[in-house]
Amino acid sequence: MEEGLAPVVAADGWAVSAFIGYLVLLIGIGALSARFSSRGIGNFFVGGRRMNRWVVALSAVVSGRSAWLLLGVTGMAWSMGISAAWAVVGYTVMEFVLFLTLARRLRRFAGVHDCVTVTDVFAERLGDDDGRLRLALSVVILLFMAAYVSAQFVGGGKAMGASFGLAPGTGILLTAAIVLAYTTVGGFLAVSLTDTLQAGFMIFALLAIPLLALAPLGGWSAVQTELMMWDPSFLDPLSLGAGALVGLAGIGLGSPGNPHILVRYMSIGKASDLRFAAWTSGAANVLMGGGAVLIGLVGRAWFPEVGLLPGEDTENLYPLLARETLHPALFGVVVASIFAAIMSTADSQLLVGASAVVRDLYEKVLHKGEEVAERQLVLLSRLVVTLLVVGAVLLGWVAEELVFWLVLFAWAGLGAALGPPLILALYWKGTTRAGALAGVLTGAGVTVIWYLTPALKEMMYELVPGFMAGALVTVGVSLLTRPPQGVEAMFAVMDIDEDEGGDVELPGG
Repeated sequence: MEEGLAPVVAADGWAVSAFIGYLVLLIGIGALSARFSSRGIGNFFVGGRRMNRWVVALSAVVSGRSAWLLLGVTGMAWSMGISAAWAVVGYTVMEFVLFLTLARRLRRFAGVHDCVTVTDVFAERLGDDDGRLRLALSVVILLFMAAYVSAQFVGGGKAMGASFGLAPGTGILLTAAIVLAYTTVGGFLAVSLTDTLQAGFMIFALLAIPLLALAPLGGWSAVQTELMMWDPSFLDPLSLGAGALVGLAGIGLGSPGNPHILVRYMSIGKASDLRFAAWTSGAANVLMGGGAVLIGLVGRAWFPEVGLLPGEDTENLYPLLARETLHPALFGVVVASIFAAIMSTADSQLLVGASAVVRDLYEKVLHKGEEVAERQLVLLSRLVVTLLVVGAVLLGWVAEELVFWLVLFAWAGLGAALGPPLILALYWKGTTRAGALAGVLTGAGVTVIWYLTPALKEMMYELVPGFMAGALVTVGVSLLTRPPQGVEAMFAVMDIDEDEGGDVELPGG
C-alpha cells in the first residue's frame, strides 16, 4: 500500500533536522531498554508482562495501522469520499471490543501458563504434544510477516527518497537499519515505547494538516458545498453497495488474528487495566482514522483532479498536502509520522517473526523438554531479527511487485487463519487441536483463493469469507474430535470477573 510515492519535496534543512531528531529519540529509547530486554526471552518478546496501560493502548493502535492509514486511507477518502470511514469504523469497534473481552481472557491465560507468544497460547490451551499445531501456526505467521515487513521497508525507502531526494535503494537500507538498531537492542520494551512516541507524531500530523488546510478554502462549510456540487454521493456514507460496505467494515476482523496486536494484550501488567486501555486506544483510533478521512475530503477540494497529485497517485495526497500547509520543520514531523507508521508495524512484525522461530520452533519443537539458557535465547532472538531484516530487504529488492501483492492480503490472511480458532479456544470449551489446525489452514487457504479469483474479489474483501470459513471449519472438526483434559481448570482462571471483586495473581503483573 505504500508503493507509488513520487517525489514531492526537495530536501530542506528544517525538515531534515526535525527528522534526524526523531530518529535520535528512537535509537535512544532502544539503548535505554537494552538491559531490561536482555534478562530473558519473556522480557524480550512480551515486556515481562509488566507493560504500562498507556503504552499498551497506544502501541496496539499504531502497530496495527502502518502507512496504510496515512497513505492508503487518505487516498481512499480522496477517491470514494466519506464512505472510506467504514474501514476506520470496522477496526475501531473491533479493537475496542477486543480490549474489553478477548484481551482479558488472553492476558489471564498467558500469565498463568507463562505464554510468551500467541502460538504458546494455542499449544497450552489445546494440548499440542507433537508440535504439529505450533509448526503450522509458525509457518503461516512467518510467510505473511515476511511480505509485510518487506513492504514496510520498501515503503520507507520510497518515502525517504521522495522527501529527501535519496535513491529508493538507499532509503530501504536506512529504514531497515533504523528498525534493526532499536529492535534488536531494546526488544519489545523499546518497540512499545517507540510506538507510543510515534502515536503522538501520527495524531498531531493527522489532525493538524486538515485543520490548517481548511482555512484557505473558507472552512468546512465551503468545502462541503464544493464537494456536494461535484458529487452529492461523495458525502453520503451509505453510497456504497452492500458487498463493499461489509468488506470495508470487515477489515476489523483482522485484528483478533494479527499476533503483533494480540501480544500487546498479553504484555499488560494487570488484566484490570485493559478497560482503561480500551477507551484510550479507542480514542486514538477515532482521532487518527477521523483525521485520515478528513485529509482525503479536504484534499479533494485542494486537488480536485488526480493529475494534480504527483505521479497521479492518490497515496501521495498526505505528504503533498502537508508540504502545502506546514512549515518545513513541521513537514519534517509529518515525514517522521510516515516513518512512525511504517516502523511501528515493521518492528512489531519482526518480533513476532523472531518469536515464531526462537520460541515456537527452536525452544518448543527442536529442544522440547530441554533447558535452554535465557541469555542464549535472547542472543539467538537478536540474531534471528537481524536475519529477518536481511531477508526482508532482499525480498523487497528482488520481488517488489510480489511483496505488494502479498501485503494486500497479509492482514486478511492472518486474521482469517488465527482469529476464529483463537476466539473459539478462549470462549468455547469444545474447541480441539484438530479443529484449530483445520481452521487455521482453511482460513488462510480461502483468503488466498478468494483474492486470486477476480469474480469473488469484486464481491467482497477476502478477509470476510476467509474468517467465516475458518470459524465454521474449526467448529465442525472440533465437534468430531475430543477436547484436551483440564479444560475446566483453564476456563476457571479466564472466567474470573474482576468487576465482582475477583482477581488472580498473574506472573509479571
